[in-house]
Amino acid sequence: MKVSILFLACACGAAFGANARFNGYWDITVHDEKHPRAWWLKIEGADTGTPKGEFISAYAGDLNRIDEISIEGNELVFGFRPKSNATGSSPRHLVYRARLAGEKLEGTFAAEGQNSPPVTWTGVRAPAIQEKDDGSWRDGESVDLFNGRDLSGWHALESDREFKWSVNNGILTGLGRGANLITDRKFWNFKLHVEYKLPAKSNSGIGLRARYEVQIRDDDGKLDSHSNGALYSRIPPSVNATKPPEEWQTYDIRVVGRQVTVVLNGQTIIDHGTIEGLTAIASDPNEGEPGAIILQGDHGAVEFRVIKLTALVKR
Repeated sequence: MKVSILFLACACGAAFGANARFNGYWDITVHDEKHPRAWWLKIEGADTGTPKGEFISAYAGDLNRIDEISIEGNELVFGFRPKSNATGSSPRHLVYRARLAGEKLEGTFAAEGQNSPPVTWTGVRAPAIQEKDDGSWRDGESVDLFNGRDLSGWHALESDREFKWSVNNGILTGLGRGANLITDRKFWNFKLHVEYKLPAKSNSGIGLRARYEVQIRDDDGKLDSHSNGALYSRIPPSVNATKPPEEWQTYDIRVVGRQVTVVLNGQTIIDHGTIEGLTAIASDPNEGEPGAIILQGDHGAVEFRVIKLTALVKR
């Protein structure tokens, strides 16, 4: 009996040890040609009996703490049970499955009862990025991403959404509920100057490297990770520096490695914040590589009159 118990304990220990390979941060490519998107997964305690995790994004575009999670036979299964929606109906159970394939996760996603095939996805370990905004960077090339005349240098991110962007009298206008805009060029470390205006109760955003959203929102005065100026769902602003709707406002955003500084209307609201991983705006999961700038067009209306990027290079 003692030998059997010892064998069982060793077997369980070996299984938990193998499960440890699921631990860590994963950048996920979603295989969807019409709607490019990327997810982010954090797994902890996979080598214990009580694993836990966080995910972007299952629903509401938020950083979701995983509701249920298990690991059996080299398969990770996690899911969410969203609360009832505004119509009173019960949302379907969301189920994600993944297996380790070498150093990657190969997975599927399906909502309970759906008739279409599951969405497939591939996860790779998020890279460690060592660069810091430590005073060793100087201004390099500057480029006006918006030329004031047309949409040169930009294209629609999604092919399955209506294009609702136009340029008139030097103003770039997005009507909302349509496709996002994304730059043709990609960038690494940079500072970005943006002048924007919102109507009342509207909502938009700026995607940095096509991975991390700085929120644009007609603010309600709160200070949380969904407020105007937040690194969406991750880093809240330290102060409310938002002007009333229909007034021009300015962002000065600085990104070096995984550090971000956000200045809104002349006030620093995020100072060398650490970017843990992707946000819901992400379409490019390759965190160790340059990425594009996104203007969010799938929420509310927004206007821009200046979008200028200056590359940051080592002194």
